[in-house]
Amino acid sequence: MTSGNPAEIKQEIEETREELGETVEALAAKTDVAAQAKRKLEETRSQVSEKTDEVIGKVKEVTPESAAAAAGQATQRARENPVPLVLVGAFAAGFLAGRLTSR
Repeated sequence: MTSGNPAEIKQEIEETREELGETVEALAAKTDVAAQAKRKLEETRSQVSEKTDEVIGKVKEVTPESAAAAAGQATQRARENPVPLVLVGAFAAGFLAGRLTSR
């Protein structure tokens, strides 16, 4: 219990006010639905971003760069000189047409 000392009583009153203020702030935060929704949305966005980065990293690990480079080189060669590609395509089409008509 407190003594009758006015300085101690004032100190207890100040401490009680601080505690009451903290309690009111905590209750206000719990009842602020919009702020809670915003906080949850930010958490979800962060989690999705982390998962996206993780998946991209795994894809980069699985896809060998040499295969990607080879595909890029083949595409570039086909653009530079399309005649061999056209000839292969014509041969394949003729072969398939011959197989289908022979039945």
